[in-house]
Amino acid sequence: MIAVIGTFRFPVEALDQVRPLMREVIEATHAEAGCHAYSYAQDLGDPGLFHVTEIWESREALAAHFKTPHMREWAARREKAGFSDRRIALHELGPGEAI
Repeated sequence: MIAVIGTFRFPVEALDQVRPLMREVIEATHAEAGCHAYSYAQDLGDPGLFHVTEIWESREALAAHFKTPHMREWAARREKAGFSDRRIALHELGPGEAI
């Protein structure tokens, strides 16, 4: 299992524009093979900061995720909305380990 944990930012004035886009990419990603969890959470103390948590069956499933049409579209649209400060860490989970 692969855990992806991190953060990213949007300008506060772009949040109404990006929330529907985030919902779309989350829904599409949940339908992908090998996806066990995929979520974004807005930081209550810093409204432009989002936390991301992903759990994937394998590195191959994660690699396939980045090649999907919805991820390519999300990457293009988020840049236009001011996406920044992406900080992501990938962790390999052993048998029985959880985050």
